[in-house]
Amino acid sequence: MKKVIYILLLCAFVFNCNTSKTIASDKSKSEKELAQVVNDTVTIANDELEYEIIIIEPGFNTWLLTTARPEGFYSQQYLENRNNIYVIEWNQRVLQPQRFNPNLYEMQIDYQPGIDYGYEVNYKLFNYFIYFQLNYKQRLAGFVPRI
Repeated sequence: MKKVIYILLLCAFVFNCNTSKTIASDKSKSEKELAQVVNDTVTIANDELEYEIIIIEPGFNTWLLTTARPEGFYSQQYLENRNNIYVIEWNQRVLQPQRFNPNLYEMQIDYQPGIDYGYEVNYKLFNYFIYFQLNYKQRLAGFVPRI
């Protein structure tokens, strides 16, 4: 049985009413947005453990490659500890849609601290939490998100 950890967050695109736009330019803009989403879909899979994370977030892949600390900067234990704290807070916010924006916290993350997901899964999940906090001006679990 393959367990999947999904983080499916799509930024809401703001559409302005503007009569000077042509249909062709709207179509090319939609194609560019779709290409950005496709290019910013990050899949992290560990076939050995049968776990997978899919992150769909425009801008995350670029941020991960250009801004985030390189792989190996943090120890796996550090990443696991932070991810556990972030996931607990995230899941609590998902369960409180009247208090926290349900468009930001759409679904729970099935992350269990007793399972060794491997370095890559922990690294990308941790960096997604940092990106999310910086991008949406959120603070999970009281930590100031730093790069």
